Amino acid sequence: MTDAPETLATDLPGDEERRLLRDSVRGFLGEAWPVVGAVERGADPAALRRIWRELAGQGIAALGADSTEGGVRELVVVLQELGRAACPAPLIDAGLLNPAFGKRRDQPEAMARLLADVRRGDAYPCLSFGAADPDRGAGVVSIDRGAVSGRLSFVEGASAATHLVAVVDDDPALAFVEARGQRVKVTPTRAMGMDGLCRIDLRGAPAVVVPIDRELVDDLLWISRLAYVARAWGAADRTFELVVQYAKDRRQFGQPIGRFQAVQHKLADNLLALRAVQASLDNAAAHRDRGAEQWRSFAAATCAYAGPALRRVSLENHHAFGAIGYAEEHEAPRHFRRVHVDAARHGGHRASREALAERYLGATRLELPELDLGASANAFRQEVRSWLTGHWPAERRERYEASEKAHRDFDPRFARELGETGWLGLTWPAHFGGQERSPYHWMAFLEEMHRAGAPRAGAPIQAAAWMSFGRPEQQARYLPELLRGEVMYGMWYSEPGSGSDLASIRTTAVRDGDEWVINGQKIWTTTYWGDYMWLAARTDPAAKPPHAGISMFVVPVDTPGITRRPIRTMYDGEFCNTFLDDVRVPLDAVVGEPGRGWEILVGSLGTERAFVGAGILMKLARQFEELCDYVRGIEVDGRPLRLDPLVRDALGDYAAQIEVGRQLALDCVAILARGDMPTWEAAVTKVFAGELMERFHESALDMLGMEATLSANALGAPMRGRLEQQLRHSLMWVISIGSNEIQRSLIAQRALGLPG
Repeated sequence: MTDAPETLATDLPGDEERRLLRDSVRGFLGEAWPVVGAVERGADPAALRRIWRELAGQGIAALGADSTEGGVRELVVVLQELGRAACPAPLIDAGLLNPAFGKRRDQPEAMARLLADVRRGDAYPCLSFGAADPDRGAGVVSIDRGAVSGRLSFVEGASAATHLVAVVDDDPALAFVEARGQRVKVTPTRAMGMDGLCRIDLRGAPAVVVPIDRELVDDLLWISRLAYVARAWGAADRTFELVVQYAKDRRQFGQPIGRFQAVQHKLADNLLALRAVQASLDNAAAHRDRGAEQWRSFAAATCAYAGPALRRVSLENHHAFGAIGYAEEHEAPRHFRRVHVDAARHGGHRASREALAERYLGATRLELPELDLGASANAFRQEVRSWLTGHWPAERRERYEASEKAHRDFDPRFARELGETGWLGLTWPAHFGGQERSPYHWMAFLEEMHRAGAPRAGAPIQAAAWMSFGRPEQQARYLPELLRGEVMYGMWYSEPGSGSDLASIRTTAVRDGDEWVINGQKIWTTTYWGDYMWLAARTDPAAKPPHAGISMFVVPVDTPGITRRPIRTMYDGEFCNTFLDDVRVPLDAVVGEPGRGWEILVGSLGTERAFVGAGILMKLARQFEELCDYVRGIEVDGRPLRLDPLVRDALGDYAAQIEVGRQLALDCVAILARGDMPTWEAAVTKVFAGELMERFHESALDMLGMEATLSANALGAPMRGRLEQQLRHSLMWVISIGSNEIQRSLIAQRALGLPG
């Protein structure tokens, strides 16, 4: 049933090959570049040349030349391992020469010899972008009759180099210079308290000059940015690995510090950031290897997010280590330095944010790149888009949004129309009437529904539970009406005193002959107006542990004994307090078997969390594009707002965060496609998405001022008042379906193995 994205195409190396590459390089570096003495070896030219020859002997120096044999994606894997090992071998430099000249047939003979020497490890290259580098201090060189003059700064490893490669920005061209010539002066310069960088002064140094396209320079610059992100990620990940183990071992006040919630949440946030950078980095590199048109946008998003995120991870790792982490005999200081130096490369995150700002605020209107969900799901996306154009056009959406029921996000007639397509059973097995398509198709479906602003339909949580836990007669009764879009379900889970702690629920269901009698109270129910409620109740008060005594019931909302008291929410919606007084339901109202309620409850919440983060991000993507459109059309004091540097920086930042979040959501889809259930992975996406929604709408107030506070139907309200309304609504996503604090504890304990 899995339909993997095209980024995993069979003509390119696959995940298993990259895993083997990672394991091989990690094992090799463990012996050839051990932790002890790594810093000293990194400043020793002889040691650097030696490790480069050994890496080249394993074929590493050829990465990037041919994507089918090892492209940017594989380059990223090795650089992550070099970052973990604090090994500054010149793979980034070689990895830029390979895609630039690996298949070029018109290169000078001297150039061909140099490339061959690099791949054997006999040549040690250092590359500088010079004036093409967005960093204003990177330097500049010029060419006069085949000789290069100028100054280059921040060149790594030049003291060990055999050859220097510099971009000459005028034509442009690449100039290749022998590093040990008399007209070349290399001066070591310390940065972040470590050796490795150099300043190079060139005074008419003889060079081999090779013209290149300006577009190729731009490509190489983005590959270089991704490469430095990869190495910084490796350094941050290694420190994180060490600090997680430290949190398990270090004891304070008689217990491991990893049991303290403050430490757990700190490390959960670090895992979230590392996972987000990894997902985005892999996606950008994969698109580059495939030659996808949008790869630079993905690269810009990766680099705009990664710099601040990895620096924050590095700082928080040290906070958790305490004093031990800033002792030079510990590994952590070397990785702290690496993260901060690499994150500052090529203009840092600000240059990447500006690239994104220009994409979305420039002269030509562009949307966020479509996610690659695989050939079949990509085609299905277009099918859904076409159907929605006919069944949910703008005028119908506007009438619905103006109606009193719009806050429920449900239109019964539209739901039944959608039911006729069969898409509400998109991923269901055929024997339940489903289409047996992949989770990638479901992602495409949700993406288009959000893009069109269509109301929700179906009940995927309950459908999955009926198929997994329901008895045959229940499946025959309840699934067809779900498939047809005829019913809506709500959930009676939370109670006074039992919000996130659902194992402590006190609503009871007592058997009385052929019926169950239910008594209790439920709170915070949003879809209280649905046709059925999914109700968790305690059927065995003496069960140990407590959650073993919970059963799940399906209860029609018009059952006698139910009293509902709707409450208006701060985001213009409603939820409900419900009182259940001697509510009688038949024996077959139990979903599956009595006592399995906790299993059903946890499974259904897992299903919901797997897509709730994706849903939030899809809403954000739509609103981001609308906000960019709005900003493009207004002026402040006679100057277009889109040119305001603070606005550009903020929107570039949010473009990156939304893209990174979408990659986290795709990770959950990939897990589902393998037949597994994302647990902590879904929690990561939910935490990231919910808090991003808060930040995005808060920032809209900063960009637009008072007009952003105007509500729907208010004169002059931008985007029909959705900016301020979604700010109020964002609080719900951070709190509901398990608050983000609970989610962080889940991440720390299930993903990192910290004590509960």
